Amino acid sequence: MTIKPGAANKKPRPGRLRIVAGKWRSRLLDIAEVPGLRPTSERVRETLFNWLAPSIQGARCLDLFAGTGALGFEALSRGATSVIFVENSRRAAKAIEKSAQILDASGAVIHCGDAAEYVRNAQPASFDILFLDPPFADDRLEALCRQIDEHGILAPGGRVYLEQDRAKPETPLPDRWRVQKNKTAGKVRYMLVEVGS
Repeated sequence: MTIKPGAANKKPRPGRLRIVAGKWRSRLLDIAEVPGLRPTSERVRETLFNWLAPSIQGARCLDLFAGTGALGFEALSRGATSVIFVENSRRAAKAIEKSAQILDASGAVIHCGDAAEYVRNAQPASFDILFLDPPFADDRLEALCRQIDEHGILAPGGRVYLEQDRAKPETPLPDRWRVQKNKTAGKVRYMLVEVGS
């Protein structure tokens, strides 16, 4: 078998993600080539946004650990007023910025930085919906949930979407958080939580 010169050194092309529904339905967005970047699958996004259908219109959203921006762009596509994308990787944040420009997403704000630091500095009751999908190797989910609760960044009745490795134990949640929906798909456990007053 002959190998073309340089073929062994060729990097695979980064993938693309498709927006499931809304004004940008079926639009394809590039995914940054960042190790460990794992976009939420179309199937899971479809289920999640069916759950959120009654509350997505006009919602103010925070996409922590934004990664590819899949959740935030899906929210904007379906009628959310604004989404702040918080992403630690400069390369991933640049890709989200580029996608926002391509879509002319006026409600998108991209913040390159640490999720916990962003929560510490956020204004109280700033958000209606929070997407919380950290890398599976990140073990801060429980601490971050407590921090979100203590800082009160969600409006009364706000909702939190959590995604985690199905192989790990379910993350203990703050007392005021009530699980509304809880499902698994492949290696992923995902749930929707309502935050009480």
